[in-house]
Amino acid sequence: MIPNYIQEFQPPSRILMGPGPSSVHPRVLQAMTAPILGHLDSQFFVVMEDVCEMLREIYHTDNYMTLPLSSTGTGAMEASCVNILEPGDTAIVCRNGYFGDRLADIARRCGAEVFVVDSTWGNPVDLEALDEELNKHSNVKMVGIVHAETSTGSLSPLTRAIELAHEHDALIVVDAVTSLGSHDVRMDEWDIDICYSASQKCLGAPPGLAPISLGSRAMDVINERKTPVQSFYFNLKDLEAYWSQTRAYHHTSPISMTYGLRESLRMMMEEGIDERLKRHARTSAALRAGVEALGLHVLADPQYRLNPLTAALIPEGVDEAVVRRKLITDYNIEIGAGLGDLQGKVWRIGLMGESARESNVFAFLSALERILPDQGYEVAYGSSLAAAQQALADFSG
Repeated sequence: MIPNYIQEFQPPSRILMGPGPSSVHPRVLQAMTAPILGHLDSQFFVVMEDVCEMLREIYHTDNYMTLPLSSTGTGAMEASCVNILEPGDTAIVCRNGYFGDRLADIARRCGAEVFVVDSTWGNPVDLEALDEELNKHSNVKMVGIVHAETSTGSLSPLTRAIELAHEHDALIVVDAVTSLGSHDVRMDEWDIDICYSASQKCLGAPPGLAPISLGSRAMDVINERKTPVQSFYFNLKDLEAYWSQTRAYHHTSPISMTYGLRESLRMMMEEGIDERLKRHARTSAALRAGVEALGLHVLADPQYRLNPLTAALIPEGVDEAVVRRKLITDYNIEIGAGLGDLQGKVWRIGLMGESARESNVFAFLSALERILPDQGYEVAYGSSLAAAQQALADFSG
């Protein structure tokens, strides 16, 4: 019997509509097949500069320290914490979903004393509660906030949270893993200290790189540390030396991934950043209209809904895992399950980057109309598609 690993692997071509990764355009995949250069090759340095320049445009920043880390978004979350937090520091983390909890966990692992400001999952961060918590402490070093909470589909406004952190001389760390490339993120105008994201969502590249940008206030804190950064790999001072004109060796960069990110960012520049945001808003409006036409409820507060991710509450009596499995096996569509407190309670439907297409919205809604009746949930055939079409016609941007 021939072992399975001897066989050539041919992955199916899925419609990726989960919380990430998202679908990748053939141009990006083609770019990743280009010949490998050494990570210290002068021609690769040109690629690196192109990537950094385009990331600055998307972040709306002049920060020199804007670059893609060789990691996923969680690595960038960890890099943010380990570089600015030292044992005994005080941090406040806003938690209105699963990833706020992860940010708090990582901050604790850095030796910081962490205070959590809780908000109801599905709602934005409670700014009054953040203000109250900040007033309890005299030496807060970091305030962490998840801009786009992928577990709930909620978007938290940032400007007032940033002001509150700075009023207490604290750095603000923003998780924009799902919002960068789908919602406005203005690093300089809003005065964000550290903001990180990931390549596999609304930027349209495969997973493996994590764009991060650090302002001068954050770099001053890093330069004035009293203790060594506990991570060699994520030590941003050493990484700065590689990404600066010094080009000092730190680790071997993922060459092909960097090619891919460069091409996906080029595609965003061609489309236009504002047009990219509008596309996410337009397709999400159609999706939500279709879902609600089926009688399903969207978890997030209507005023604070995240465009690239919609969390839909599962109707009573419907086996959510069976629905997801049939979407995969019968329609080749992937959506996500709930995380943490929302496990088994929501479907997480993503429209990110290349996946944020009207055709995907209609394919998903059509499939859902066929699957739900098998679960004893009655639907009016065509109702969700008509609602989605109307939402597209009404969309003004």
